[in-house]
Amino acid sequence: MKVTEQPSHFDGLETMSTRDLLEGINAEDRTIADVVRSVIPQVELLVDGIVERMRQGGRVFYAGSGTSGRLGVLDSSEIPPTFGAEPGLFIGVISGGDGALRSSIEGAEDDPSGAWRDLAPYSPQAMDTLIGIAASGSTPYAVGAIKEARRHGLLTACITCNPGAVVAEEAEIPIVAVVGPEFVTGSTRMKAGTATKMILNMVSTSVMIRLGHVRGNKMIDMKLANNKLMDRGTRMLMEEAGITDYEKAKELLLKYGSVRSAADSLK
Repeated sequence: MKVTEQPSHFDGLETMSTRDLLEGINAEDRTIADVVRSVIPQVELLVDGIVERMRQGGRVFYAGSGTSGRLGVLDSSEIPPTFGAEPGLFIGVISGGDGALRSSIEGAEDDPSGAWRDLAPYSPQAMDTLIGIAASGSTPYAVGAIKEARRHGLLTACITCNPGAVVAEEAEIPIVAVVGPEFVTGSTRMKAGTATKMILNMVSTSVMIRLGHVRGNKMIDMKLANNKLMDRGTRMLMEEAGITDYEKAKELLLKYGSVRSAADSLK
């Protein structure tokens, strides 16, 4: 039996108090960070491989179903506003299409050709990277994506939570975070989903830092898309450039459009 399908360490959940439920979930969640730490060597290989390819014009594709697919789409959608990167540098596809982000599209994950078909409009190239995301490790949509990507020369990786998973056998860089049975048996939106989100954060954030989109510890290329981000950017610029006047810093930020450009204009 797959580890992600094994019975929960807890039973009689319906008889527990709210406090007992919350403490049980939290007890399980506390184990996740150590598991993710154990796969850092594999994540490092992936990040270095992506950086090398992106410097030559490559992109990153995420392919997954259900929670796994949603997490990939979420991570890819956050890259442009956070790091000021061009849209399309990270691209997530989910079985069933965008409608599956809100509602389950039954059966779509069982099509092994589905992901490559969904990626076709983006014309994947050998300098790109494909990361198949599948907590179970056997979802045909993700497995098929990895197989086809390897056939076309892309760097391939997977994120899964089951040892010996099919996706891990197919991917060049398998990232296997074995977080164990879920609090609610088989509900991989819980520990497996959390581990997947943590790994995706590590991958995309590290890649963007390595590519120069962070200075010191600041998102100097972030998009100034609302008042909160404008205020954050203004305060970043004040610290970065040693400006003591908030309104002056804000005026510079509006003029140049990013913390980086505004700070560099003062050098």
